[in-house]
Amino acid sequence: MTSRREFVRFAAASLSLAASGYAKARTADEALHDLIAGNQRFAKGRVTGPRRGPDDFRALSEAQYPEAVIVSCSDSRVAPEILFDVGVGDIFVIRVAGNIIGGAGATVKGSIEYAIAELNAPLILVLGHSGCGAVKSAIKHIDEKDTLPGAIEGLVGLVKPAVIKSRASAGDPLENAIRANVELGVQRLQGLEPILAPRVKNGTVKIAGGVYDLKTGLVTLLN
Repeated sequence: MTSRREFVRFAAASLSLAASGYAKARTADEALHDLIAGNQRFAKGRVTGPRRGPDDFRALSEAQYPEAVIVSCSDSRVAPEILFDVGVGDIFVIRVAGNIIGGAGATVKGSIEYAIAELNAPLILVLGHSGCGAVKSAIKHIDEKDTLPGAIEGLVGLVKPAVIKSRASAGDPLENAIRANVELGVQRLQGLEPILAPRVKNGTVKIAGGVYDLKTGLVTLLN
């Protein structure tokens, strides 16, 4: 049961958020629409840079209510807050080289589950990007059968299934593997028990995949 103190704190936080112009999407589809609209602004050079001032941070100092979880690559050219033109509190970002899900361990999967179970985010977007170095390395690693130093060997090894899966596809091998890597991540999350799979099944959580083009600035959603 919510205590009176907790209720007052929540009410105060809600009023502060409303005053700052913060409005969380209610559904996964609304959240996805917000992200794509923001990305289109970014690609057209019409960014608004919403809610990034000190007052906006103070409004969220007691709690956070992100409308989406973004699992993206650690690549320095891929900054979700910028390319989706969102403000503080809008998205819960998890970045790991190669936007790897399968085999990434409890730190990545646990972070995603936390955002869903505790913060009630309705959407997860697995975001790959053009020219991904981790995927390039996996392709090269398979072709040359070489050994990579340190933990890079294990990291690149987690991308290999996507490279192998995409080998029979027509088109550019790198682009195919990047898409396959995103698709495998989405599939892994859709079946992840005990938190995500039931919510995906009952429709309260949606998991989508997309690829960000470094040249155009656009994010293309995958089926």
